[in-house]
Amino acid sequence: MSAGERLDIKKLIRQDVQSMHAYAIQDSVGMVKLDAMENPHRLPAALQAHLGQRLGALALNRYPDGRVNDLRKALADHAQMPEGFDIMLGNGSDELISLLAMACDVPGASILAPLPGFVMYGMSAQLQGLKFVGVPLSADFELDEAAMLAAIAEHQPSIIYIAYPNNPTAGLWDDAVIEKIVEAAPGLVVFDEAYQPFSSKSYIARIHKHSHVLLMRTMSKFGLAGVRIGYMIGPKALIAEVDKVRPPYNISVLNYECALFALEHADVFAEQARELRAQRAVVFEALERMAGVKAWKSDANMILTRVPDASKTFEGMRSRGVLVKNVSKMHPLLANCLRLTVGTADENLQMLAALKESL
Repeated sequence: MSAGERLDIKKLIRQDVQSMHAYAIQDSVGMVKLDAMENPHRLPAALQAHLGQRLGALALNRYPDGRVNDLRKALADHAQMPEGFDIMLGNGSDELISLLAMACDVPGASILAPLPGFVMYGMSAQLQGLKFVGVPLSADFELDEAAMLAAIAEHQPSIIYIAYPNNPTAGLWDDAVIEKIVEAAPGLVVFDEAYQPFSSKSYIARIHKHSHVLLMRTMSKFGLAGVRIGYMIGPKALIAEVDKVRPPYNISVLNYECALFALEHADVFAEQARELRAQRAVVFEALERMAGVKAWKSDANMILTRVPDASKTFEGMRSRGVLVKNVSKMHPLLANCLRLTVGTADENLQMLAALKESL
Protein backbone atom coordinates (compact mmCIF):
# COMPACT_ATOMS: atom_id res chain seq x y z
CA MET A 1 0.00 0.00 0.00
CA SER A 2 1.41 3.39 -1.02
CA ALA A 3 1.56 6.41 1.27
CA GLY A 4 -1.24 7.98 -0.79
CA GLU A 5 -3.52 4.98 -0.25
CA ARG A 6 -2.96 5.20 3.52
CA LEU A 7 -3.97 8.86 3.58
CA ASP A 8 -6.88 9.60 5.90
CA ILE A 9 -8.23 12.94 4.67
CA LYS A 10 -10.59 13.28 7.62
CA LYS A 11 -7.64 13.30 10.02
CA LEU A 12 -5.78 15.92 8.00
CA ILE A 13 -8.55 18.45 7.37
CA ARG A 14 -9.93 20.59 10.19
CA GLN A 15 -13.22 19.30 11.57
CA ASP A 16 -14.96 22.66 11.16
CA VAL A 17 -13.82 22.85 7.53
CA GLN A 18 -15.22 19.36 6.88
CA SER A 19 -18.60 20.50 8.20
CA MET A 20 -18.64 23.63 6.01
CA HIS A 21 -20.37 23.98 2.65
CA ALA A 22 -18.29 25.32 -0.24
CA TYR A 23 -19.45 28.62 -1.75
CA ALA A 24 -22.03 27.55 -4.33
CA ILE A 25 -21.94 29.01 -7.85
CA GLN A 26 -25.07 28.23 -9.85
CA ASP A 27 -24.88 26.80 -13.37
CA SER A 28 -25.98 29.64 -15.64
CA VAL A 29 -25.33 28.24 -19.13
CA GLY A 30 -28.08 29.39 -21.48
CA MET A 31 -29.83 31.38 -18.75
CA VAL A 32 -30.69 35.04 -18.25
CA LYS A 33 -28.14 35.42 -15.45
CA LEU A 34 -29.51 37.66 -12.71
CA ASP A 35 -28.19 35.92 -9.60
CA ALA A 36 -24.83 37.54 -8.80
CA MET A 37 -25.21 41.35 -8.98
CA GLU A 38 -22.99 41.59 -12.04
CA ASN A 39 -22.99 44.52 -14.45
CA PRO A 40 -24.75 43.03 -17.52
CA HIS A 41 -22.97 45.36 -19.97
CA ARG A 42 -19.79 44.31 -21.77
CA LEU A 43 -17.11 46.66 -23.05
CA PRO A 44 -17.98 48.33 -26.36
CA ALA A 45 -16.27 46.63 -29.31
CA ALA A 46 -13.79 49.47 -29.90
CA LEU A 47 -12.65 49.38 -26.28
CA GLN A 48 -12.39 45.57 -26.41
CA ALA A 49 -9.91 45.86 -29.28
CA HIS A 50 -7.94 48.61 -27.54
CA LEU A 51 -7.74 46.65 -24.28
CA GLY A 52 -6.72 43.48 -26.12
CA GLN A 53 -3.76 45.28 -27.67
CA ARG A 54 -2.66 46.59 -24.26
CA LEU A 55 -2.94 43.22 -22.57
CA GLY A 56 -1.14 41.48 -25.43
CA ALA A 57 1.86 43.77 -25.04
CA LEU A 58 2.36 43.09 -21.32
CA ALA A 59 5.44 41.30 -20.01
CA LEU A 60 3.65 38.21 -18.75
CA ASN A 61 7.03 36.54 -18.09
CA ARG A 62 7.71 39.04 -15.28
CA TYR A 63 6.18 39.43 -11.84
CA PRO A 64 3.89 42.46 -11.36
CA ASP A 65 5.90 45.66 -11.08
CA GLY A 66 5.50 49.26 -9.87
CA ARG A 67 2.60 49.74 -12.28
CA VAL A 68 0.40 48.37 -9.50
CA ASN A 69 1.12 51.62 -7.64
CA ASP A 70 -0.30 53.51 -10.64
CA LEU A 71 -3.54 51.64 -10.01
CA ARG A 72 -3.44 52.48 -6.30
CA LYS A 73 -3.11 56.18 -7.17
CA ALA A 74 -5.83 56.00 -9.84
CA LEU A 75 -8.26 54.34 -7.42
CA ALA A 76 -7.39 56.83 -4.66
CA ASP A 77 -8.20 59.68 -7.04
CA HIS A 78 -11.37 57.96 -8.26
CA ALA A 79 -12.60 57.46 -4.68
CA GLN A 80 -11.49 60.96 -3.59
CA MET A 81 -9.34 59.55 -0.80
CA PRO A 82 -8.54 62.23 1.82
CA GLU A 83 -5.04 63.40 2.81
CA GLY A 84 -3.25 61.25 5.38
CA PHE A 85 -4.94 58.08 4.15
CA ASP A 86 -3.62 55.18 2.10
CA ILE A 87 -5.02 52.43 -0.10
CA MET A 88 -4.46 48.67 -0.14
CA LEU A 89 -5.40 46.32 -2.99
CA GLY A 90 -6.88 42.83 -2.76
CA ASN A 91 -7.84 40.04 -5.11
CA GLY A 92 -11.45 41.14 -4.78
CA SER A 93 -12.93 42.32 -1.48
CA ASP A 94 -12.99 38.68 -0.34
CA GLU A 95 -9.22 38.65 0.06
CA LEU A 96 -9.23 41.92 1.99
CA ILE A 97 -11.84 40.50 4.40
CA SER A 98 -9.65 37.43 4.96
CA LEU A 99 -6.53 39.54 5.47
CA LEU A 100 -8.29 41.73 8.05
CA ALA A 101 -9.25 38.64 10.06
CA MET A 102 -5.65 37.41 9.87
CA ALA A 103 -4.18 40.76 10.90
CA CYS A 104 -6.57 41.15 13.85
CA ASP A 105 -6.22 37.58 15.15
CA VAL A 106 -5.20 38.42 18.72
CA PRO A 107 -6.35 36.42 21.81
CA GLY A 108 -10.06 36.99 22.43
CA ALA A 109 -10.66 38.77 19.12
CA SER A 110 -14.10 38.68 17.52
CA ILE A 111 -15.87 39.98 14.41
CA LEU A 112 -19.36 41.47 14.54
CA ALA A 113 -21.82 42.20 11.72
CA PRO A 114 -25.56 42.61 11.21
CA LEU A 115 -27.44 39.58 9.86
CA PRO A 116 -28.51 38.78 7.24
CA GLY A 117 -25.37 40.09 5.54
CA PHE A 118 -22.44 39.12 3.34
CA VAL A 119 -21.43 35.54 4.15
CA MET A 120 -17.67 36.23 3.93
CA TYR A 121 -17.63 38.22 7.20
CA GLY A 122 -18.59 35.13 9.19
CA MET A 123 -16.58 32.74 7.03
CA SER A 124 -13.38 34.77 7.43
CA ALA A 125 -13.83 34.70 11.20
CA GLN A 126 -14.40 30.94 11.26
CA LEU A 127 -11.42 30.13 9.04
CA GLN A 128 -9.15 32.30 11.17
CA GLY A 129 -10.49 30.81 14.40
CA LEU A 130 -12.14 34.02 15.56
CA LYS A 131 -15.53 34.34 17.22
CA PHE A 132 -18.25 35.71 14.96
CA VAL A 133 -21.15 37.67 16.46
CA GLY A 134 -24.15 38.13 14.18
CA VAL A 135 -26.74 40.70 15.25
CA PRO A 136 -30.18 40.22 13.62
CA LEU A 137 -31.72 43.15 11.76
CA SER A 138 -35.27 44.26 12.44
CA ALA A 139 -38.12 42.50 10.62
CA ASP A 140 -37.98 45.23 7.97
CA PHE A 141 -34.18 44.89 7.55
CA GLU A 142 -33.13 47.99 9.49
CA LEU A 143 -30.27 48.07 12.02
CA ASP A 144 -31.45 47.16 15.52
CA GLU A 145 -29.71 50.01 17.36
CA ALA A 146 -30.20 48.64 20.88
CA ALA A 147 -29.11 45.12 19.91
CA MET A 148 -26.04 46.37 18.03
CA LEU A 149 -24.87 48.58 20.90
CA ALA A 150 -25.52 45.84 23.45
CA ALA A 151 -23.55 43.30 21.39
CA ILE A 152 -20.66 45.75 20.99
CA ALA A 153 -20.58 46.39 24.75
CA GLU A 154 -20.70 42.67 25.55
CA HIS A 155 -18.30 41.24 22.97
CA GLN A 156 -15.90 44.16 22.40
CA PRO A 157 -15.35 43.15 18.75
CA SER A 158 -12.04 43.75 17.01
CA ILE A 159 -13.85 44.35 13.70
CA ILE A 160 -17.38 45.57 12.99
CA TYR A 161 -18.58 45.26 9.38
CA ILE A 162 -21.16 47.74 8.10
CA ALA A 163 -22.19 46.85 4.54
CA TYR A 164 -23.32 50.14 3.01
CA PRO A 165 -25.64 49.22 1.26
CA ASN A 166 -26.17 45.73 2.62
CA ASN A 167 -26.25 42.41 0.76
CA PRO A 168 -28.79 40.84 0.24
CA THR A 169 -31.23 43.44 1.61
CA ALA A 170 -29.83 46.26 -0.61
CA GLY A 171 -30.65 49.04 1.85
CA LEU A 172 -28.63 51.80 3.52
CA TRP A 173 -28.63 52.36 7.26
CA ASP A 174 -29.80 55.30 9.34
CA ASP A 175 -26.95 57.85 9.66
CA ALA A 176 -27.54 58.52 13.37
CA VAL A 177 -27.44 54.81 14.23
CA ILE A 178 -24.26 54.35 12.21
CA GLU A 179 -22.51 57.15 14.08
CA LYS A 180 -23.48 55.64 17.44
CA ILE A 181 -21.96 52.33 16.32
CA VAL A 182 -18.78 54.02 15.12
CA GLU A 183 -18.43 55.88 18.42
CA ALA A 184 -19.09 52.73 20.48
CA ALA A 185 -16.64 50.53 18.54
CA PRO A 186 -13.61 49.42 20.57
CA GLY A 187 -11.79 48.24 17.43
CA LEU A 188 -12.10 48.71 13.68
CA VAL A 189 -15.26 49.65 11.81
CA VAL A 190 -15.18 48.57 8.15
CA PHE A 191 -17.66 50.14 5.74
CA ASP A 192 -18.11 47.73 2.85
CA GLU A 193 -19.24 49.84 -0.11
CA ALA A 194 -19.26 47.11 -2.75
CA TYR A 195 -22.38 48.61 -4.39
CA GLN A 196 -21.21 52.23 -4.33
CA PRO A 197 -21.82 52.85 -8.08
CA PHE A 198 -25.56 52.41 -7.43
CA SER A 199 -25.82 54.01 -4.00
CA SER A 200 -27.14 57.43 -3.05
CA LYS A 201 -24.60 57.74 -0.20
CA SER A 202 -20.98 56.97 0.69
CA TYR A 203 -19.07 57.17 3.96
CA ILE A 204 -15.96 58.53 2.19
CA ALA A 205 -16.79 62.14 3.13
CA ARG A 206 -16.81 61.23 6.84
CA ILE A 207 -13.91 58.80 6.98
CA HIS A 208 -11.33 61.50 7.81
CA LYS A 209 -13.03 62.12 11.16
CA HIS A 210 -11.97 58.73 12.54
CA SER A 211 -8.71 56.86 13.11
CA HIS A 212 -10.39 53.43 13.40
CA VAL A 213 -12.61 53.40 10.30
CA LEU A 214 -11.76 51.63 7.04
CA LEU A 215 -13.68 51.87 3.75
CA MET A 216 -13.70 48.94 1.36
CA ARG A 217 -14.84 48.88 -2.26
CA THR A 218 -14.60 46.57 -5.24
CA MET A 219 -14.37 47.02 -8.99
CA SER A 220 -16.73 44.05 -9.43
CA LYS A 221 -19.89 46.16 -9.33
CA PHE A 222 -18.11 48.94 -11.26
CA GLY A 223 -18.25 46.47 -14.14
CA LEU A 224 -15.17 44.27 -13.72
CA ALA A 225 -16.40 41.25 -11.73
CA GLY A 226 -14.09 39.01 -13.74
CA VAL A 227 -10.99 41.11 -13.01
CA ARG A 228 -11.04 40.65 -9.20
CA ILE A 229 -9.90 43.99 -7.81
CA GLY A 230 -10.89 45.10 -4.32
CA TYR A 231 -9.46 48.05 -2.44
CA MET A 232 -9.46 49.36 1.09
CA ILE A 233 -8.90 52.95 2.26
CA GLY A 234 -7.87 53.96 5.76
CA PRO A 235 -5.39 55.94 7.88
CA LYS A 236 -1.84 55.39 6.60
CA ALA A 237 -0.51 53.82 9.81
CA LEU A 238 -3.42 51.37 9.97
CA ILE A 239 -3.21 50.35 6.30
CA ALA A 240 0.56 49.85 6.68
CA GLU A 241 0.01 47.27 9.43
CA VAL A 242 -2.74 45.33 7.64
CA ASP A 243 -0.74 45.40 4.39
CA LYS A 244 2.01 43.32 6.05
CA VAL A 245 -0.15 40.17 5.79
CA ARG A 246 -0.95 40.69 2.10
CA PRO A 247 0.69 38.09 -0.17
CA PRO A 248 3.29 39.57 -2.52
CA TYR A 249 2.11 39.98 -6.11
CA ASN A 250 -1.54 39.39 -5.15
CA ILE A 251 -2.71 41.56 -8.09
CA SER A 252 -1.78 40.12 -11.46
CA VAL A 253 -0.35 42.11 -14.35
CA LEU A 254 -3.48 41.43 -16.42
CA ASN A 255 -5.80 42.47 -13.60
CA TYR A 256 -4.19 45.78 -12.81
CA GLU A 257 -3.89 46.73 -16.48
CA CYS A 258 -7.59 45.97 -17.01
CA ALA A 259 -8.48 48.08 -13.98
CA LEU A 260 -6.33 51.01 -15.11
CA PHE A 261 -7.90 50.82 -18.57
CA ALA A 262 -11.39 50.86 -17.06
CA LEU A 263 -10.62 53.91 -14.91
CA GLU A 264 -9.32 55.72 -18.01
CA HIS A 265 -12.80 55.12 -19.48
CA ALA A 266 -14.73 55.69 -16.24
CA ASP A 267 -17.37 57.69 -18.12
CA VAL A 268 -18.44 54.52 -20.00
CA PHE A 269 -18.95 52.63 -16.74
CA ALA A 270 -20.66 55.62 -15.10
CA GLU A 271 -23.19 55.65 -17.93
CA GLN A 272 -23.79 51.93 -17.44
CA ALA A 273 -24.41 52.53 -13.73
CA ARG A 274 -26.87 55.33 -14.57
CA GLU A 275 -28.76 52.99 -16.88
CA LEU A 276 -28.89 50.28 -14.21
CA ARG A 277 -30.19 52.74 -11.60
CA ALA A 278 -32.94 53.75 -14.05
CA GLN A 279 -33.78 50.11 -14.71
CA ARG A 280 -33.84 49.44 -10.95
CA ALA A 281 -36.65 52.00 -10.64
CA VAL A 282 -38.57 50.34 -13.50
CA VAL A 283 -38.25 46.88 -11.93
CA PHE A 284 -39.19 48.11 -8.46
CA GLU A 285 -42.35 49.81 -9.76
CA ALA A 286 -43.32 46.63 -11.60
CA LEU A 287 -42.77 44.53 -8.47
CA GLU A 288 -44.91 46.89 -6.40
CA ARG A 289 -47.81 46.31 -8.82
CA MET A 290 -47.44 42.52 -8.67
CA ALA A 291 -49.98 40.76 -6.43
CA GLY A 292 -48.46 38.66 -3.65
CA VAL A 293 -45.01 40.26 -3.96
CA LYS A 294 -43.24 42.50 -1.43
CA ALA A 295 -40.14 44.39 -2.62
CA TRP A 296 -37.74 46.49 -0.56
CA LYS A 297 -36.27 49.77 -1.81
CA SER A 298 -32.72 49.33 -3.05
CA ASP A 299 -29.52 51.37 -3.18
CA ALA A 300 -27.70 48.56 -4.98
CA ASN A 301 -28.09 46.72 -8.30
CA MET A 302 -30.38 44.11 -6.75
CA ILE A 303 -33.85 44.08 -5.22
CA LEU A 304 -34.86 41.85 -2.32
CA THR A 305 -38.33 40.40 -2.93
CA ARG A 306 -40.61 38.25 -0.81
CA VAL A 307 -43.00 35.86 -2.56
CA PRO A 308 -45.53 33.34 -1.20
CA ASP A 309 -43.27 30.33 -1.94
CA ALA A 310 -39.61 31.12 -2.75
CA SER A 311 -38.59 27.57 -3.75
CA LYS A 312 -41.53 27.12 -6.12
CA THR A 313 -41.06 30.57 -7.66
CA PHE A 314 -37.29 30.14 -8.01
CA GLU A 315 -37.67 26.79 -9.77
CA GLY A 316 -40.44 28.21 -11.96
CA MET A 317 -38.23 31.09 -13.05
CA ARG A 318 -35.29 28.77 -13.69
CA SER A 319 -37.46 26.49 -15.83
CA ARG A 320 -38.32 29.61 -17.85
CA GLY A 321 -34.62 30.38 -18.41
CA VAL A 322 -34.16 33.09 -15.75
CA LEU A 323 -31.66 32.54 -12.93
CA VAL A 324 -32.03 34.58 -9.71
CA LYS A 325 -30.84 33.89 -6.16
CA ASN A 326 -32.99 32.04 -3.64
CA VAL A 327 -31.84 33.53 -0.32
CA SER A 328 -34.75 32.17 1.71
CA LYS A 329 -32.60 29.65 3.61
CA MET A 330 -29.77 32.07 4.46
CA HIS A 331 -31.45 33.52 7.56
CA PRO A 332 -34.90 33.25 9.22
CA LEU A 333 -35.59 36.91 8.43
CA LEU A 334 -35.27 36.07 4.72
CA ALA A 335 -38.09 33.52 4.68
CA ASN A 336 -39.49 33.19 1.13
CA CYS A 337 -37.17 35.88 -0.23
CA LEU A 338 -35.53 36.02 -3.65
CA ARG A 339 -32.73 38.39 -4.62
CA LEU A 340 -33.18 39.81 -8.11
CA THR A 341 -30.19 41.36 -9.88
CA VAL A 342 -31.02 44.36 -12.07
CA GLY A 343 -30.08 43.61 -15.68
CA THR A 344 -30.58 45.21 -19.05
CA ALA A 345 -34.03 46.43 -20.07
CA ASP A 346 -34.65 43.24 -22.07
CA GLU A 347 -33.37 40.95 -19.29
CA ASN A 348 -35.56 42.71 -16.75
CA LEU A 349 -38.66 42.25 -18.91
CA GLN A 350 -37.88 38.52 -19.18
CA MET A 351 -37.28 38.31 -15.43
CA LEU A 352 -40.54 40.08 -14.53
CA ALA A 353 -42.51 37.89 -16.93
CA ALA A 354 -40.93 34.71 -15.53
CA LEU A 355 -41.61 35.88 -11.98
CA LYS A 356 -45.25 36.66 -12.68
CA GLU A 357 -45.79 33.28 -14.38
CA SER A 358 -44.02 31.41 -11.55
CA LEU A 359 -45.86 32.85 -8.56
